[in-house]
Amino acid sequence: MPLFQIIFNPTSASELGKMPRELQLEILGQFRGLPHAAMTSELERFGHLERDGKTLYRFRLGDYRVYFERHELGVVVHRIMNKNTLKDFLFRSSLPLGEDSALQDNPKFWESIDAAARKG
Repeated sequence: MPLFQIIFNPTSASELGKMPRELQLEILGQFRGLPHAAMTSELERFGHLERDGKTLYRFRLGDYRVYFERHELGVVVHRIMNKNTLKDFLFRSSLPLGEDSALQDNPKFWESIDAAARKG
């Protein structure tokens, strides 16, 4: 089996690095089952958002939401957001709370993802 990589772009690495060490370890520990899921159709169990042929998956980890995409070597993590930060983002964008479809159709969300990708 090829080596599976979880790649953090600079934005998601910074977001993870600002968290308490115990929380970092908890979040990283939750990625244990991800290699198998990411390489099979089991990704359907995650929330997903699509735009211009690009699919982001949402992985819920307690109070955090991890947004990632499939990559030939594994996955690329784009953002790690506290659910309260996400609610604030949705509120400021005048969208209903907790809706993947609302995020999917929101250009500001994709701008934040694209800006994070450009930093890499």
